[in-house]
Amino acid sequence: MEIVFTVLILLLAVALSGVIVRLLPFRLPLPLVQIALGALLDLPNPGLHVRFDPALFMLLFIPPLLFADGWRIPKREFFMARRAILMLALGLVFMTVLAIGYFVHWLAPEIPLPVAFALAAVLSPTDAVALTGIAGRDRIPPHLMHILEGEALMNDASGLVALKFAIAAALTGVFSLRDASISFVIIAAGGLAVGAAVAWLFSIVSARFLAVTPEGDPAPGVVMTLLIPFAAYLFAEHIGCSGILSAVSAGMTMNYASLANAGPVSARVRADSTWTMIEFVFNGMVFIMLGLQLPHIIGRALLDAHESGNAQMWRLVGYVAAVAVALYALRFAWVWLLRWFASRGAARHGIVNAVPGLRTVGIMTFAGVRGAVTLAGVLSVPEVLANGVDLQGRDVAIFIASGVILASLAIAVVALPLLLDGAKRGRDPRTVAEERLARKLAAQAAIRAVDGLHETTTAGLDEAAAAHATDVTARVMDVYRRRLATLTDDKQPADEARRAEAFEFRMKLAGMRAERAELLALRNSSKINDETLNKLMREVDLAETALTTRGRNKG
Repeated sequence: MEIVFTVLILLLAVALSGVIVRLLPFRLPLPLVQIALGALLDLPNPGLHVRFDPALFMLLFIPPLLFADGWRIPKREFFMARRAILMLALGLVFMTVLAIGYFVHWLAPEIPLPVAFALAAVLSPTDAVALTGIAGRDRIPPHLMHILEGEALMNDASGLVALKFAIAAALTGVFSLRDASISFVIIAAGGLAVGAAVAWLFSIVSARFLAVTPEGDPAPGVVMTLLIPFAAYLFAEHIGCSGILSAVSAGMTMNYASLANAGPVSARVRADSTWTMIEFVFNGMVFIMLGLQLPHIIGRALLDAHESGNAQMWRLVGYVAAVAVALYALRFAWVWLLRWFASRGAARHGIVNAVPGLRTVGIMTFAGVRGAVTLAGVLSVPEVLANGVDLQGRDVAIFIASGVILASLAIAVVALPLLLDGAKRGRDPRTVAEERLARKLAAQAAIRAVDGLHETTTAGLDEAAAAHATDVTARVMDVYRRRLATLTDDKQPADEARRAEAFEFRMKLAGMRAERAELLALRNSSKINDETLNKLMREVDLAETALTTRGRNKG
C-alpha cells in the first residue's frame, strides 16, 4: 500500500502546484513551485523519499513527453531552423562534452577524465519544459522558441549517447572516436527509423481496425495512442538504438499520420484533452521527483564536506559555480558564432545590418536550463567498476550536476525576464497573415459547399419545401459571409462586422450559460436524470469551447 499512497501524494502535489501558482500574488514559474513542493516532501516530516531509478524514470516519463512535443512542434519551422537546431543539438553537445569534460578534470583532479566526460554529457541536454514554465511560451520570440524546442527535442538523445560512451570508457578504459562516431550515426538513424515505423504501423492498424463511427467510442484508439511512445522507446532500446529519438520520431510521424487519416471529431477532442492532462501530470511529476532528490543529494554531499572541513564544502560550491559559468560562456560563444556565420551568409545575399544582437544571444544563452534528464543521466553512472572497485569521483559529479540544475533554473528566473523585457514578442506576423488567409479560404470553401448542397437538395422539391431549404441555406451561409466580412481589407466594413460579431459572441455565450444553469436546475429538481444532464451539458460545453477558443484566437 505504501507505493499507492506515494503515487497519490505525488499526484496531489502536482495538482496543488497549479493551484499555488494561481493564488500567489506574484508570478512564480510552475517548475520552481513543483521542485519546492518536492523538497518539502523530502523533509523529515512527512519524510516522503522516493528512490530514484534512472532507467525506470527514463522509460516512464521521458517517452510520452518527447512524443507529445514531437507531435505538436511546428514541423515547417523545425525544418526551416534545422541548421541551427542541429548545430545546437549535435555540435554544441559534443563541444560541451570535450571542453567541459577537460575543464572539470582540470578543476577537480579527483574526478577521472571519463567521469568528467560523463558529467559534461549529462549537463549538455537542455529542458524546454522548464524554460516554458519560467519564461512563458508567448514571451519568447517565436523563431527563438522554435529553435529552443527543437534543440531540447534532439539534444537529449545526443547527450545520453555521449554519456553511454563516456561510461563505457570509465568502466573499460578504452575509447575510440571513430567507433563512437559510427555508433552514434547508427544509433540515431535507427531510433528515428524505429519511431517512424511504429507510428505508421499504428496509423494503419488504427485506420483499419479502430476506425470510429460518429456514434462510436474513441477511447480504444486514444488508449492505443498512449502506448505508442513506450512501444517506440522499448523497440529502439531493444535493438540498441536511441529510444529518445524514436519517441520524438514517432510523435512527428503521428502528426502527419493523424492528418492523413482524419478521424471523427470525438476522437480528436478526446485525444487532445487526454494528452493535455498527461503532459501536465507527467511534467509535474518530473519536477516534483527532481525536488525530492536534490535536497538529499546536495545535503548529504555538503554534510560529508563539512565533516572534512569547511574548505572542502566551499570547494564543492566553487566547483558548481565554475562549471555553471563555463557552460554559459561556452553556450554564449557558440550561439554568437552561429549567428555571426548566419549574418555573413545573409550579407552575401544583400541583407545589410545582419549582425548578431546581444539580446538575442543572451536569451538563447540563459534559456539553456537543465532539468530532470540531467539528474537521471548522472545518477545512471555506475557506482563500481567491473572489478568491484568504487568509481572515483561519482559523488562529486552528482553534486555538481545537481547544483548546476538549481543554478540554471535560478539564473533563468532572474535573467530571462530582464532580457525579454522590451524584446519583440507575440505571434509571428507571417503566422498571423497565414491564419487570416486560411480563415478566408476556409469560409469561401464552406460557402461553395453549402451552395452546392443547396442546388442538389432543392432540385426535386416543391415550391414550399424549396423555399424552406433556401431559408435554411441562407442562415447557414450568413455565418460564413459575416466571417468573411471581418476579414476584409476595407477597414470600415471590417470594423462594423467585428462589432456585430462581438455582440453576437456575447449573446451566444449568455445563452449557453443560461442553458447550463437551466439544465442543472432541472437535474436538481429531478426532472431529468444524470445521463440526460451529462449528454446535454457536453453538447453545450463543446459549443462554448469552440466559441471561446475562436474568440480568444482572434483576440
